[in-house]
Amino acid sequence: MNLLFLIIIFTAIGGVLSVLAASVFLLLSDNMRTKVLPHGISFATGALLAVAFWGLIPHAFEEVGSSEIQTLSGSIMLGLLLFFTLEKLLIWRHCHSSRCEAHIDTDEHDHGHGHGHSHAHGSHQSAGTMILIGDGLHNFVDGVLIAAAFLTDVQLGIVTSLAVAAHEIPQEVGDFAILLHSGFSKKKALIYNVLASLTTVLGGVLAYYSLAGLHDSLPYFLAIASSSFIYIAVADLIPTLHKKTDIKTSLQQIALILAGVILIISLHGVAHDIQLDGVEGVESHAADILLEDSHNYTVDEQQINIF
Repeated sequence: MNLLFLIIIFTAIGGVLSVLAASVFLLLSDNMRTKVLPHGISFATGALLAVAFWGLIPHAFEEVGSSEIQTLSGSIMLGLLLFFTLEKLLIWRHCHSSRCEAHIDTDEHDHGHGHGHSHAHGSHQSAGTMILIGDGLHNFVDGVLIAAAFLTDVQLGIVTSLAVAAHEIPQEVGDFAILLHSGFSKKKALIYNVLASLTTVLGGVLAYYSLAGLHDSLPYFLAIASSSFIYIAVADLIPTLHKKTDIKTSLQQIALILAGVILIISLHGVAHDIQLDGVEGVESHAADILLEDSHNYTVDEQQINIF
C-alpha cells in the first residue's frame, strides 16, 4: 500500500480517534454534564499544565542545541504574550459597550447587568478559541511525528499513531469541558474539535514531502502550543476555580488537578515506552538484514576495520 496513503489514514486515526473517544463526555445528560463540568475544568487544568510542562516543552528543548535554548525560551514567552493579545482582541469583539470591565463577577450580571454578561461571554468564548488554536498546533506536530515514524518503518508508524490517540484522550475530554464552559453547543464543540484534530493529517502530509525542512521549526510549534495551554490554564481556568472557596470544593479541585497531571504523565510514559520498543524492533530488524547480507559478500579485513 502507498506510504502516503498509510500516513493519511493513520494520522487521521491518531487525531480523530481520540476526539471521538473523548466525545462520550457529550453523551451525558444536561443535568449530569452540569454537575460534571466544574470537575472537568479542574481536571483540564492539570491535564493542560502536564501536557505543556511534561510533554511539549521538554520535547522542544530536546530538539535544539544549546545555542537555541534562549531563543526557544523566548518563543514560549512571546507565545504567552501572543495569546494574551489574542484574548484581548476576542474580548473586544464581544464587548459592545464602553462599560466593559474585566472579570465582572457572575453574580453582578445575574442581577441584570447586560454589559457584564457580554464581557463574560466574550472572555469564556476566547478561552474556547485559544484551546482550538493550541490543540491544532499540537496535533500538527503529532502528525509530523507519526509521519516520521512511518518513514522509518510502517509498524512503528502504526504503533505511534495509536499511542498518540491513547494519550490524547484525557486532554480531549478536558478540551470538551472547556469548549462547553466557553458557551459552545455540544454539536459545535464536536465539529470544531474534529476540525482541530485534522491538522494531524496536514502535519503528516507536509512531513512526507518536506520532513527535513519541517524538522527545524518543530520545536517552535511545540513552544507556541505549550504557551497556549499554559495561558488557558493559568489565565482562564484557575480564576474560574477560585470563585468557590469552601474547603470541600477546594480539596476536590486540588485532587482533580493532580489526577489530570498524574494521568497525563502516566500515559506519556506508557506511550514513550511503546515507541521505544518499536524503535528497538526496527533496529533489530535492520541488524538482521545487515547480518544476512554479510553472508552474501566477501569482506576483507581492511574493509571490516573501516567499520
